[in-house]
Amino acid sequence: MELSGNMKSVVRLTVALLISFVVSISSAEHVIPRVIVTSDAEIDDECSFVRCLLYANDFDIEGIISTSSQYHAHDHRWAGDDWYVKYLEAYAKVHPNLLKHDSRYPTPEYLKSITFLGNVDKEGEMKKVTPGSEHIVKVLLDETDDHPIWLQAWGGMNTIARALKTIEEDHPDKMDYVAKKCRFFFIWEQDKTYQEYIKPKWGKYNILTIISDQFVAFAYFWKDVLPAEQKKFLVGSWMNENIKKNHGPLCALYKSFKKGEKSGFDDGDLRSEGDSPSYMHEIPIGLRNLDNPDWGGWGGRYVKVRDNTWLDPVLEEGYTYPEGRWYTSNAWGRNRIKKKIKNDAELTTYLKPIWRWMEAFQNDFASRADWCVKSYKEANHPPVVKLAHALDLKVQPGQKVSLSASGTTDPDDDELTYRWWQYQQANTYEGAIDIVNARKQDASFTVPGHGGKGKTIHIICEVTDKGTPPLTRYQRVVVEIE
Repeated sequence: MELSGNMKSVVRLTVALLISFVVSISSAEHVIPRVIVTSDAEIDDECSFVRCLLYANDFDIEGIISTSSQYHAHDHRWAGDDWYVKYLEAYAKVHPNLLKHDSRYPTPEYLKSITFLGNVDKEGEMKKVTPGSEHIVKVLLDETDDHPIWLQAWGGMNTIARALKTIEEDHPDKMDYVAKKCRFFFIWEQDKTYQEYIKPKWGKYNILTIISDQFVAFAYFWKDVLPAEQKKFLVGSWMNENIKKNHGPLCALYKSFKKGEKSGFDDGDLRSEGDSPSYMHEIPIGLRNLDNPDWGGWGGRYVKVRDNTWLDPVLEEGYTYPEGRWYTSNAWGRNRIKKKIKNDAELTTYLKPIWRWMEAFQNDFASRADWCVKSYKEANHPPVVKLAHALDLKVQPGQKVSLSASGTTDPDDDELTYRWWQYQQANTYEGAIDIVNARKQDASFTVPGHGGKGKTIHIICEVTDKGTPPLTRYQRVVVEIE
């Protein structure tokens, strides 16, 4: 029996929704990252908050806390205790449409229930117990969920510090338990509380701590530090068409530059989204960067400089990392920007761990903007990359290794392109390998015959669909040479 045009449309839509449901259920079988956001409500925080809400289906947001910093507090340049209200109200308006694309989007009521004012009176204030610090304490002490929780500091760390101090004072027997759950991702150290309290009192627990300077690739200085290929995804013509205009009330709140507002910037140009790497690190896209900060992902790549502390990889020969704060006064990238070196290739290379993914994560952002206003059928959804073999392989020198992404699917049944590539900066093996059929679903390579014993090779399977906008997901294969 031949179906009518209308019936065919119904069948296609039903299949698409079923695939979406299956993908959602499959994802739900895996624990998605838990996060608590602390923000000082700077303009770039507000821009980051828009993107964060559009990814609220990909991690469990367990707290949205206003905090202070060296830049913003009650006593200077404060955006208001209710800065987040308009964003949550706009999220509520697009929430019904977001649910068409993923049933895991949290309700607006839930997000409002976990939003609190933290320690905002002044920079670094951590004496006062606040609703925000109390909420962090509650989450950290909850023994019904032992999975790691990422404490993000978009501003200062003082509200996080106050919460940890309450646990130290009132629940000292729980410090070890809490420390095992904690992961820190700080956008610079925007106050002294990590150095003066968290590190001295909690340092013995070796809580994984990432402190980012690479975020400047995505911040106010982007026009001076990015290659031209990446800039095109941040200029007004792209941002207006793909994010700002005709994408509903939440995206309309995104604060870009206005015409004539600042020299060198055009209408719609990105201002800054410097805090986004703190949660882009946790978006489950298949790069496995949560396994090790040195592996690299959308939120950057970081190297272990001491104990539990991971900072940006500085390529300058003989460079010594500072013992104290990593922030605007001494972070390598920020200091390099101050030198105003024209076409600074060394600075651009330093920031590559973030900008190398620019096209992929900006197109992904555009798709989420579409989800605010389009039906499932009209919008694009990322491919699901599955390999026909293990993600971790042990191999012998000289061995031929077959690679296959034959389990990969696309929820929209889009045509897919494949790219296998070696992420050399994440390797411990220093040489390059030749991947045969690197642009096909099935590829292979030959393990180096010498000089690689005990070393690892990281191979990325990058899959991009041919939808609009094109969306990319990954799997990482870590090859250990025995």
